[in-house]
Amino acid sequence: MAHSQLRLFWVIAMCFFFVGCANGARSQKTNHIISKQHREKKAHLVKKYLKRLKKPEGLVKLVDGRGDYEGNVEIYHMGKWGSVCDDEWDMREATVICRQLGYERPYRVTHSSMFGPARSRYWMDNLYCTGDEKNLSTCRFDGWGANDCTSSEAAGVVCSSPEITTTEEPRTTPKPPKKEPLLRIKDATRHKMSVRIAGGRVPEEGRVEVKFGDSAWGLVCGDGWSIFEAMVVCRQLGFGYANDAIQTDFFGGNASSMVLSGVQCHGNEEFLSHCLHDKIGQISCPGKRENIAGVVCSSVMADLVIDHLEIMRTAHLEDRQLYFLQCAMEENCLASGAYRLQSDNSVNWHLETRRLLRFTARILNAGTADFRPMIPKHLWEFHQCHMHYHSMEVFATFDVMDSKGVRVAEGHKASFCLEDNQCMPGVTPFYACANFGDQGISVNCSDIYRHNIDCQWVDISELSPGMYTFKVSINPEFKVAEMTYDNNAAVCSLYYTESFAHIFNCSVQRP
Repeated sequence: MAHSQLRLFWVIAMCFFFVGCANGARSQKTNHIISKQHREKKAHLVKKYLKRLKKPEGLVKLVDGRGDYEGNVEIYHMGKWGSVCDDEWDMREATVICRQLGYERPYRVTHSSMFGPARSRYWMDNLYCTGDEKNLSTCRFDGWGANDCTSSEAAGVVCSSPEITTTEEPRTTPKPPKKEPLLRIKDATRHKMSVRIAGGRVPEEGRVEVKFGDSAWGLVCGDGWSIFEAMVVCRQLGFGYANDAIQTDFFGGNASSMVLSGVQCHGNEEFLSHCLHDKIGQISCPGKRENIAGVVCSSVMADLVIDHLEIMRTAHLEDRQLYFLQCAMEENCLASGAYRLQSDNSVNWHLETRRLLRFTARILNAGTADFRPMIPKHLWEFHQCHMHYHSMEVFATFDVMDSKGVRVAEGHKASFCLEDNQCMPGVTPFYACANFGDQGISVNCSDIYRHNIDCQWVDISELSPGMYTFKVSINPEFKVAEMTYDNNAAVCSLYYTESFAHIFNCSVQRP
């Protein structure tokens, strides 16, 4: 009996031993599989990271267009693609983009997210290119990621004439098709067009819907939808003035079809049907599905008016060393030639002299509501040079143009501090820049930037003597809504010699 029990004990012990070995083998196999998966996952991440590193910093591409030659601009920085804001965006920046992509020249530039809302964060804003740069990243701008732009402000370009290189296969990218002259919406359809706002929290806001005759209501594509189109919609529906023009599906409409695209208004049309258009009917809308035109209307609105007489009265020349303009250089207030002097002569650049055309800008708010900065107070930037906060990145631009309308000198009066410097009788000033005060321009008050203030000039150091057109534009990017923009710019004649400048014959126009 004892012998049988002993045998049974050894059998049970051996069974436990083999089972343990089997389990250990399975455990080792499982650990091996997990370890292999971990190594493969790690190798995949390393491969993905190395692939990112292969992309050169400053690489650019065009997205959401009909081909590689057109679309919103995106630039590669720190391993991520980002958008470019359309502030200060013109043919010079477009020339750099098209050249960098291998095209000969730009066909046209686009603003207001013509190819759909920005897909990613903004990497660049307020670009200042001469047009000769090889890469967009070498142009001056506000700094990587520094911007005050919304998703409906993406910069775009349409390039033309593909350039054939000997190191690549011949490019077969088609040239952009020639656009037929745009027609007014009313002239392109035999049916009367109706307009309404739907999906808003209040009647004065929502997505824009239109219909032709007895057809169903449809959406308006948000490509290029701007404050000017919104102004017409709000006026036509009796809701006053446009406070905002947006490209969003926040107000719904995703299940509806697009029936109108590429609307272009001047802003003073009585009806939306009097505006130009791109397409009518069942259309494809560039960008993502949320590219739906929307508006926010208001019964009261600010209205800035520039004092063109003050510009003529105060204009004069001043020669000043760069040593005294270092603060202004930090805010990109000088022409590109000044920055080339700084890079070419790192020792004595501050002894060089720049010629400045100075003048006073007086801006009156003649509207029915205060003019307030677009960005909230907690995002205002403190400038050490001026010892106060600036509430707007670009409030005014100053340009000198030749007889062909080509800009030959420029002034970027960026980072403004807005306050009530002078008010009409009976109006008490409210806004002040000192001590982090609220900024803006009250109704019937004026913000005055006198000629002796930094950046209140145009750098004309490289300008040849002759006759030119001088233009001062207020709120030039239409960032803040107004009753009208037709009184925001002073366009003048400029006679310049090597020792004298005379500004005369000014008229008030749109920027």
